[in-house]
Amino acid sequence: MKRSTLFILIALVLLTALAVYLVRSGSGLSTVDKADRDFMVKDTAQITKVFFADKEGNSAEITREKEGWMVNKKYFCRSEAILNLFEAIRLMEVKMPVPKAAKDNVIRFMSSNAVKVEIYAGDEKIKQYYVGHEPADSEGSYMLLSKDDEENYPDPYVVFIPGFKGYLQPRFITRENEWRDRLVINYTPPQLKEIRVTYFDQAMDSSFSITFLDQTNFKLKNKTGVELNYDMGKMRQYLIYFQNISYESLLSAKSSRLLDSLSQSAPFASIEVDTKDSKTASYRFFRKAYTGEVNPELGVQFPYDPDRLFLNFENKKEWALIQYFVFGKLLITSNYFLAPASVKK
Repeated sequence: MKRSTLFILIALVLLTALAVYLVRSGSGLSTVDKADRDFMVKDTAQITKVFFADKEGNSAEITREKEGWMVNKKYFCRSEAILNLFEAIRLMEVKMPVPKAAKDNVIRFMSSNAVKVEIYAGDEKIKQYYVGHEPADSEGSYMLLSKDDEENYPDPYVVFIPGFKGYLQPRFITRENEWRDRLVINYTPPQLKEIRVTYFDQAMDSSFSITFLDQTNFKLKNKTGVELNYDMGKMRQYLIYFQNISYESLLSAKSSRLLDSLSQSAPFASIEVDTKDSKTASYRFFRKAYTGEVNPELGVQFPYDPDRLFLNFENKKEWALIQYFVFGKLLITSNYFLAPASVKK
C-alpha cells in the first residue's frame, strides 16, 4: 500500500471518529440539541405544576402538594396518570423533523386539535409546547415548542418515547375528571363509628347496621334494631372490604339524559358510613339496564346488567359506573355474618 493511500485512510478514520464524538457530545455540529427540539425535562423532581388546555375549552392544572399531586386544587390525581405523564416528559425525544411538504398541513391541523402544555418549577415556566396528533405509523406525536408566551418555533417535529409504540397526546389530559383518583370508599376500623346497609327491593331482614364499640368489638343489628349474633372472622373480613374501593368511570355532563333518568329512579340499596370525626358519607346503588343478548348456552335473560351498576355519592352530586366484582362484596345481607353450621359426624 502506498504511503499516500495509507495517510488518506488514516485521515478518514480520524474524521469519522471526530464526527461521531461531536454528534454524541452535543457540539455545534449536532442539531439534536437545538432549542426548537428541546422538549424533554430530565429532572422531573423540580416540576411543581403542569397546565393543560385544548381547543374545546377544556383545561386542567395539576400541582404538587404535600399529600401528593392534585388536579385543580380539588381532587387527588390517579397515580398511573401521573406516572404516564412524567415518563413522557422525562424520556421523549425527537424522532424526525416534519417534511417540508407536510409542514403546513401538520401546523394547520395542530392549530385546531393540539393540547397546550405549560411546565413550571416553582413560579417559573420552564417549558411550553403543543402536543398534536399522531403520524401515520402511530409512533409518537407531532409537537411544536414555544420560544416564549408570545411566539412559537417555526418547525414541528415527530416526538416519541424510545421503545414505546403508541402516540403521546393521551398522556396530556385536559379534563379534570380524567385526572381524578377513582378511589371512592376507603375506611379502616379506627375511623369508623357506624355502617348502615339498607335494601329497598328485598325483605327488611336483609338490611343491617354495624356499630363500632371499639376496634375489636361491634354490635350487629337488623333493620328493626334487634341485635344479631355474628361470626368474628366474617365481621373482620367484611370491614376489610371497605378499603381501596374504586369506581370504573365518572358520568359526565355529556350523559345528561342518563343522569336525568337515574335521578328520577329509586336506588335498590344504600350504604351509609358514619366516621368518628362526625361525618356521614352516603352511597346509593342503582341497577343498570341489561342490553346484551340471551346467553346462548344457559338461555338466561338478565333483568339488569349482571356486571355493572351505577353509584351516586358525594352528597348525591356525583355519579359513576361501577362493577359488581368490586362493590358486590359490600352489598351482602345480615345472613353473611352467621357462624358456619357445625357438621355432624
